[in-house]
Amino acid sequence: MNRISKANYYLDIAQTVASRSTCLRRMYGAIIVKNDTIVSTGYCGAPRGRQNCCDMGYCLRENMGIPRGERYEMCRAVHSEANAIIAAPRELMLGATLYQACIDAATGGLAANIDSCQMCKKLMINAGIETAVYRNTPTEYRVASVEDWIADDDSLGKIGY
Repeated sequence: MNRISKANYYLDIAQTVASRSTCLRRMYGAIIVKNDTIVSTGYCGAPRGRQNCCDMGYCLRENMGIPRGERYEMCRAVHSEANAIIAAPRELMLGATLYQACIDAATGGLAANIDSCQMCKKLMINAGIETAVYRNTPTEYRVASVEDWIADDDSLGKIGY
């Protein structure tokens, strides 16, 4: 029997969650897992009750020519990591792993070499998440230690997403 790895199992779920994203640029999905149990899921989308970019038919940041990784305050969406954290009690996030996948909205294919933005990294640190796993291909991924973000304080100033 040829079983997929546990990491790819969770990344497949994160990728399915990403398909609910309402972003017109990149569709992110995240799940938080602790002790082999899914604690919560999250995808990019406007706050509850507000219009999503996909419903409006445009992206404000794109219309303004804002490059990737800049001026997130202009984005209508709450990021997938933030939505997953909002949906979970902190005691279940302590020591947990966040798995994330991204679909390029223009091509429908996986977006490789993804990373969390500095705000989401700060949220993961405060939530007590221990590890982040980012999908690159259907079988390859990158593992990041949240402890490294704390030790390398300058890492929170780098552009991501």
